[in-house]
Amino acid sequence: MAPDAEAGKSASNRPDPFAPLTSQLLPVGDGHEIYVETVGRGDGIPAVYLHGGPGSGCQPDHRRLFDPERFHAVLFDQRGAGRSRPKGRLEANTLSHLIADMETIRKSLELRQWMIVGGSWGATLALAYAEAHPARVSGLVLRATFLGTRAELEQAFLQALPRLHPGLGADFFGLLPPAELKRPLDAYWRRILDPDPAVHGPAARAWHDTERILSEHAPSRTRLDFASLRSTRPLPSTPFMEAHYFHHDCFMDPGQLMANAGMLKGIPGIIVQGRYDLLCPPSTSHGLAAAWPDAEIRIVEGAGHSLYDSGVRDAVVKAIADLASQPGGSLQQRATPSS
Repeated sequence: MAPDAEAGKSASNRPDPFAPLTSQLLPVGDGHEIYVETVGRGDGIPAVYLHGGPGSGCQPDHRRLFDPERFHAVLFDQRGAGRSRPKGRLEANTLSHLIADMETIRKSLELRQWMIVGGSWGATLALAYAEAHPARVSGLVLRATFLGTRAELEQAFLQALPRLHPGLGADFFGLLPPAELKRPLDAYWRRILDPDPAVHGPAARAWHDTERILSEHAPSRTRLDFASLRSTRPLPSTPFMEAHYFHHDCFMDPGQLMANAGMLKGIPGIIVQGRYDLLCPPSTSHGLAAAWPDAEIRIVEGAGHSLYDSGVRDAVVKAIADLASQPGGSLQQRATPSS
């Protein structure tokens, strides 16, 4: 992955300081190629951004979370997501594969350590990576802590949904036959992963739209549009990857991330948490911080789950900058890769 001709210049001297310095499809085995790009300055503070979903992919605005004059930021689309290939592939796609892919990327870029930034599912992957490779992590910035447990999914879809959005809950559960209502989440994941488009299409759209509404503090609509559920428009990709991961308990043992939180000792962290997050409530972040004393929680009042709820994005940008300025968070020099 050869650097762009602009890579050596100060970001302020480049036409677009947030344009990628480098980009490539990196082979990681099992028939997967991962899209990887770097932004900022090549001698900046190494950081990596982990997108959510699983399955959503990085967006151009994610580059702008990092000051291009300070950071050498790495953004990549996880297996099967975004611009990675093959798109949507579920085979050889587990949490351990994603952690291994991050190590492949880090070594290919010759980074000794990097700051890990991720929200929601990105926070799950950030924690799993940090617990597996704590020596490679200079700090963690998490938004909307998700520990990848079934209990969290049940809290969001089986408790918060019918309690706070009863109409939406009636729509969501009403798509299932009575026999499947005893375990509605499993029924949705089974339907989403069904090869028949007549089965997986409506289920994927309903899951996607319901999750989207729950993610926003002030959503523009609060009911499902039944006509659109059978639309011929392209289907969203995230429900399929989410169903794959959630059906397999995110490929973790029960309570794994909390059980291994002791591995985070000595790693500084900032957790940005929306006060009214229905998908990843503040109690989860506080539980994690109790087991990880090096973490600071910053509550964003009047905000929910979305990065684009009022105040959340600014809080993430500030957390990244503040963590880089803490003692021990200064510029990490690039080094030759090691095991």
